[in-house]
Amino acid sequence: MLSSLLRTLRGRLPRRFVVADRSMEPTLVAGQGLIAVPVRGAGAGQLRCVEHPARPGFWLVKRVERVDGDQMTVTSDNDDAPTVDSATFGPVPIAGSYRVVIRIPHRLM
Repeated sequence: MLSSLLRTLRGRLPRRFVVADRSMEPTLVAGQGLIAVPVRGAGAGQLRCVEHPARPGFWLVKRVERVDGDQMTVTSDNDDAPTVDSATFGPVPIAGSYRVVIRIPHRLM
């Protein structure tokens, strides 16, 4: 019963992420912290944390480019850095993603 409750809560609580690369510069920098919350809908321009479709447990932070039904196309901000986004793996589901609501300055990490 307790484990079921914890699984239910995990999908509704804010989550902390840390930016690991340069793909979202200048908006986000490597080492910067993020607080994100699960939200049902997505909108173009939002920063979202999404699980990589081919690597369960590996999370990416990307910008929503387009929403189509229950899926979204996500992109990187930095065209000069090697990136992995919807150009590589296609649209991703909105369900299970997190919307970035707080960007923690790098100097505070």
